Amino acid sequence: MIIKIGILTISDRSSRKEREDLSGPALQKIANDQGWHVERLAVIPDELEEIKNTLIHWCDEAKLHLILTTGGTGFAPRDITPEATLQVIQKIAPGIAEAMRSESLKKTPHAMLSRSVAGIRGNSLIINLPGSPKAAVENLQVILPVMPHAIELIGGLPEAEKGHQIK
Repeated sequence: MIIKIGILTISDRSSRKEREDLSGPALQKIANDQGWHVERLAVIPDELEEIKNTLIHWCDEAKLHLILTTGGTGFAPRDITPEATLQVIQKIAPGIAEAMRSESLKKTPHAMLSRSVAGIRGNSLIINLPGSPKAAVENLQVILPVMPHAIELIGGLPEAEKGHQIK
């Protein structure tokens, strides 16, 4: 199965071209290394409606399997990515965010300041990653091993359930 993904950088400064987006390209490299097909790559400002509309379009119209957001997950007044994500998902996937924070806490106490969330809309999985390139990559590395199986389960593929059978 080819995993179709979108990478959405959420940053006022990067959207205004005041700062280069380094997180999006770093995540794209990992996705390409996994053999995933990056179908959407965008940089938008920290605006609730724009984030929501982009996520909805990428899930419902573009039919992406995985959407990785980077940025807007901290405590700053304009950090609203988790709120936007929670307004568009239909099911929350707390274990993903918990795993990322748990592993990140081994590196920095600042990990407890992450408000990242993950969830499902239709057949798409949305995962919030930190805005820093280093933290975004480290967090993605934590969850990489389960992504193909998660996408199979969300898509309702019969073979995805085989690993869940008691023998």
